Amino acid sequence: MDIILPVSSGALERYTLKAGEPLPRRAAGPFNRIAYSAAHVTVNPFADIDPWLKTAVDWDATLSYRRYLWDLGLGVAEAMDTAQRGMGVDWPTSLELITRTAAEARAYGANALLASGVGTDQLANGRDYTIDEIIKAYEEQCTAIHKAGSRFILMASRALARAAARPEDYARVYDRILSQSPEPVILHWLGEMFDPALAGYWGHDDHWKAMDVCLEIIKANASKVAGIKVSLLSEEKEVSMRARLPAGVEMYTGDDFNYPTLIAGDGTHHSQALLGIFDAIAPAASAALTALAKGDRAAYDRLMDPTVPLSRHIFKAPTQFYKTGVVFLAWLNGFQSHFTLANGQESARATVHLAELFRLADQAGVLLESELACTRMCNLMAVRGVEPGVASARAAAE
Repeated sequence: MDIILPVSSGALERYTLKAGEPLPRRAAGPFNRIAYSAAHVTVNPFADIDPWLKTAVDWDATLSYRRYLWDLGLGVAEAMDTAQRGMGVDWPTSLELITRTAAEARAYGANALLASGVGTDQLANGRDYTIDEIIKAYEEQCTAIHKAGSRFILMASRALARAAARPEDYARVYDRILSQSPEPVILHWLGEMFDPALAGYWGHDDHWKAMDVCLEIIKANASKVAGIKVSLLSEEKEVSMRARLPAGVEMYTGDDFNYPTLIAGDGTHHSQALLGIFDAIAPAASAALTALAKGDRAAYDRLMDPTVPLSRHIFKAPTQFYKTGVVFLAWLNGFQSHFTLANGQESARATVHLAELFRLADQAGVLLESELACTRMCNLMAVRGVEPGVASARAAAE
């Protein structure tokens, strides 16, 4: 099967899809790693709203995707940055999302692993808040999410990054929130490449110094910390921090560039997974994790390694626009009927970026139905100015 696609030079080229191995729609066996997928939100493209100012969620499609992830043995990390939390999806919508997903998890059964983001995004961006106001905001969300029936992922706070004058301010906030948590939580260190407003988190621009502060907070509250998700896109930093964690505190990789080796481990330590890319490559990740649990590292590498170029492309700088690629792939694979994002972010990536994403998804084996994907890609290319008849003639001439 062939398709005409643009390349970065502006030329049009014919691309021939490869025949990939079938991927599962259900987990084929147990995992020996904890694996969460940070799941995206499907919006309602027919809602009569201003899409840059308000979001209308398509609840049926959104919740159906979470059942698909559970079927594959993956947990759902709800209302995180992949769901455009604070980037088009506000706190009231996030709480409704968490509440609905928690109800779905209860109906699905014991295998529906769920954790949800606790933040401070009810505080308006662009103004200063006191440390006490930030603590109160975290407490408000903890109470609401606990009532909904989900465990916590304690997200980094833009308001705290703006308000904190020194590392001790972070310690004060985290000590207070962790001391009140009804069960151990997962912390989340989201780097500035994902959200520029989080630069200098933990009181230092230098990640190594920030790591020292974060580790001291974890050690002081080890009984209330189940793990930490680190999203710095640096294998070196994650491996170093992983080795320094207290016993019983897990590292959850958020490194969408280096996840296969971090999850597999070095024979002494390994990372669990809490990844946005697992939304896009869920069946490949499920099959790979099943193989790893069986001790078949060759099969794990064969399935996981081809997804890395795709992930690096989806998460390339400006990294905060990776949601466009995740939702684009969900559309290509038939999980939603449209390519529309909250906050109008379907426009955040160029046509040639999406064309390369299509090629890399095919090479990674994660286009689940090639004919459907090609049809939808051709329709999008036509809207973006690649008229099929003209394209075929130009490609043949070149």
